[in-house]
Amino acid sequence: MKFLHTDKAPAAVGPYSQGVHSCRAIYVSGQLPVKDSQMQTDFAKATTASLENILSIISAGGGSKENIVKCVIFLTDMDKFSQVNEAYAAFFGEHKPARSCVEVSRLPKDAVLEIEAIAMLE
Repeated sequence: MKFLHTDKAPAAVGPYSQGVHSCRAIYVSGQLPVKDSQMQTDFAKATTASLENILSIISAGGGSKENIVKCVIFLTDMDKFSQVNEAYAAFFGEHKPARSCVEVSRLPKDAVLEIEAIAMLE
């Protein structure tokens, strides 16, 4: 097991790792939508920022976007789902990992969303 850390994604805000590489899998902790040290509050931009942070962590473990097999989106306003879905689809293109999306009442640092992922390496 290898604990992953990259300066290309926000540091963990608690006692956990950004990601864990175990055997062929990389488990990425939930990523807040921080880009250039700024919390993104627009739901589309927040989606892209969180996914880019996830990709940075997966890259640190030797993976790529195409290795992502599952994402979970935690969303503070399900009425913004279409904006999130559009940005998510633009990020992944033809690659379509399994996904869940749930509405939550509040997230750390009052983020509008948080996304976690699992990637499988060859």
